[in-house]
Amino acid sequence: MVGSDDIDRSKTFYDATFKALGGREAITDPKGRLIYLHNGGTFLVTKPIDGKPASFANGGTIGFAAENPEQADAWHKAGLEAGGKAIEDPPGWREGNGMKLYLAYLRDPDGNKICAMCRG
Repeated sequence: MVGSDDIDRSKTFYDATFKALGGREAITDPKGRLIYLHNGGTFLVTKPIDGKPASFANGGTIGFAAENPEQADAWHKAGLEAGGKAIEDPPGWREGNGMKLYLAYLRDPDGNKICAMCRG
């Protein structure tokens, strides 16, 4: 779950990125939270429950599974077009801890660090 000060802006952004991963637009619950279902997981976007401005996850990263590098690239492109910001290195293969991953990083419009990834 991430916090957002502008749910409509977040809906535009996350609808585009989830569509690029083969997902659907958000379901909105009675409290106005956005709910995305993807690969057996649930991702929520909500206004901060404490009434303070949204803050991003203290440097944490939220990852989304992509089926292949092309899908991760489509996710990245859709995110940029919907108001996200490119961060880290350009999308590409990275190796570490005995794993090879294709990673594409963005910051959403609220500053949350997100990443589409697939295994090599």
